[in-house]
Amino acid sequence: MSVTRLPVLFVNDLVVLPGMVVPIELDEAAQAAVDAARVGSESRLLVAPRLEDRYASYGVVATIERVGKFAGGSPAAVLRAETRARIGAGVTGPGAALWVEVEPVEETVTDRARELAEEYKRLVVAVLQRREAWQVIDSVHQMTDPSAIADAAGYAPYLTGEQKRELLETPDIEKRLEIVIAWTREHLAEAELTDKIGTEVREGMEKTQREYLLRQQLAAIRKELGEGEPEGADDYRGRVEAADVPDHVREALLREVDKLERSSDQSPETSWIRTWLDTVLDLPWSVRTEDSTDVSAARAVLDADHHGLEEVKERIVEYLAVRARRASRGLEVVGGRGSGAVILLAGPPGVGKTSLGESVARALDRTFVRVALGGVRDEAEIRGHRRTYVGALPGRIVRAIKEAGSMNPVVLLDEIDKVGSDGYRGDPAAALLEVLDPAQNHTFRDHYLELDLDLSDVLFIATANIVEQIPGPLLDRMEMVTLDGYTEDDKVAIARDFLLPRQLERAALTAEEVTISDGALHELAADYTREAGVRQMERLLAKALRKAATRLATTDQTTVEIDVADLKDLVGRPRFTPEAHERTSVPGVATGLAVTGLGGDVLFIEASAHEGTAGLTLTGQLGDVMKESAQIALSFVRAHADDLGVDPAFFDRAIHVHVPAGATPKDGPSAGITMVTALTSLATGRPVRSEVGMTGEVTLNGRVLPIGGLKQKLLAAQRNGLTEVFVPLRNEPDLDDVPAEVLETVTVHVVGDVLDVVKGALVPAASDDAAETGSVAA
Repeated sequence: MSVTRLPVLFVNDLVVLPGMVVPIELDEAAQAAVDAARVGSESRLLVAPRLEDRYASYGVVATIERVGKFAGGSPAAVLRAETRARIGAGVTGPGAALWVEVEPVEETVTDRARELAEEYKRLVVAVLQRREAWQVIDSVHQMTDPSAIADAAGYAPYLTGEQKRELLETPDIEKRLEIVIAWTREHLAEAELTDKIGTEVREGMEKTQREYLLRQQLAAIRKELGEGEPEGADDYRGRVEAADVPDHVREALLREVDKLERSSDQSPETSWIRTWLDTVLDLPWSVRTEDSTDVSAARAVLDADHHGLEEVKERIVEYLAVRARRASRGLEVVGGRGSGAVILLAGPPGVGKTSLGESVARALDRTFVRVALGGVRDEAEIRGHRRTYVGALPGRIVRAIKEAGSMNPVVLLDEIDKVGSDGYRGDPAAALLEVLDPAQNHTFRDHYLELDLDLSDVLFIATANIVEQIPGPLLDRMEMVTLDGYTEDDKVAIARDFLLPRQLERAALTAEEVTISDGALHELAADYTREAGVRQMERLLAKALRKAATRLATTDQTTVEIDVADLKDLVGRPRFTPEAHERTSVPGVATGLAVTGLGGDVLFIEASAHEGTAGLTLTGQLGDVMKESAQIALSFVRAHADDLGVDPAFFDRAIHVHVPAGATPKDGPSAGITMVTALTSLATGRPVRSEVGMTGEVTLNGRVLPIGGLKQKLLAAQRNGLTEVFVPLRNEPDLDDVPAEVLETVTVHVVGDVLDVVKGALVPAASDDAAETGSVAA
């Protein structure tokens, strides 16, 4: 680009950018530059900022629009800035002004520059809208040149002179736009924060002033009406005298009313007393609902809401029958010891423990309140805070009674095994001891109320997944009813009668539009879920129905029939397949049975031996008890090698016992006979029969000791396709609780000696080819 010669006009406290029109007061140097421009350069000159440390490297070529005087009489000129230019060396020229070489800056407009320009325009419009400068906004909308849009920042009052000079010295359009966008965003953020603070302060002042004015007016009105202060001591005294409360409660209330009369309105104790009086007066001290006396109708309600669960249904019906009989003979005593009951529903997730509480309340015609205890770590959550604390509240038990509106509700203490404790806030489980003891809870005392509250008519139903996590003294106060899970047929019946209608309603479908065959439900229960409850099965049903609804919405189909063959497209491939045959096909692997927090499950014990230092290695995140079981099993096999047909040389090798899955912690003694069987299988080379599972603790002399959770373990054996299970002889009475359909599909062998387990579980030794063929077929 060509280089021209122009006189220079240096300006103080002002940065002129291309596109600006500015008036400039003319001092002697400025007058000389203007005169020189009018004579020698067609009224064009270079305007540049005056810097203290150096000459400016960039300026703008400007045209002199007008020369005249300001209103005060001082000479002035109006300049129109046109293009950005780079300042070169000084040259000679006419007049007394300084002349320099000027090289206009070439500017290239890119697509990126246009995008940035549009973004900057939006920010500028946002700034102008805050100032309601609508005419300027119209002008901004008409601008299209990205360079001109960027240089329009010269008019921005929120940019400093240094920032504008930086824009002048940035010839690249994209970089210039990025810089000015960042500055404008910062300005908008600061402006919004300032406005927010100002608004909050103004609103706070207005609210305070308004409330003060209204209070003064209200006080004046009450004074004229003779009503005095609201909720004064006299008002509370009247409420206490009219309340239907026990005598000891009325005495305590009147004592607090006396304190309220003597205290000043400015005293903080006044608000504490009023809050306490309101809380006590809101409690339903004398309200009790009438229990249903129709035992058959109550059983019908329980059966309609839940499938199976016979034990807990019978317990509720027994409770109701005794209550009705006492009432008919005039023996019913309201309050006192033993009128209520405390039941613990223990079992894996998804078997219906929480929903059963609601059904019990419906069967009894009582109000229902649920108290969630999961994660509670503060004793005050149960017994309340002392009144002297700021924000003190009664405990969850008192709040549940208040919410129920009666003194004999059904209170569900959900997830009682998840109650925690720490060294600072007490032990909530210990605070529950008084609540759940029928011999004590007729005089339950909350720290906030400091009054005896009769909980003996309350039917407490607690739920838990892992009974072992409940402290012994607390567990002793509850009557435990175990819900061990459902069989496959139970799950199908529950899905058909309860889950499917609910999910059809949620998916806005009808039974005529979508039908699911019993075969598909059996497939879902058998190969898609391995849970004790039905929660995962309900999720799969919901998924299938959502996809069915999508088909109805996107195709011409009017009905969808779901059968076994359709499940793969609707819910995916089966998640579970029987694996006992594959896992036990080699010697050294035995199938055990275990109980987890999610119900029963199978547990594979794997043993291997290799050349090396003789010893036993245990892996699989085993607890101390399970490690000891492995040591006992190895000692028994070593001591009875002759009886088991084990070569003594086997024990000179390095033996490794592993219990998958390795990431899951495991403990307990019930894998003892499984470990003996796995080690014997490895030592003799005889695989364990794939259809066999086992559970039981083993002693050093081979006795099989009883274990817990037998029903859950047998349910797990059935779910996993096992047909024979060895259980301890002393667990034989527990078989009475196992569903008949499980006992029909699973043959249970009760054993007292581990040698009987080994004899029945291992594939028979092959004496010839025919025997070998027969054993493999078995």
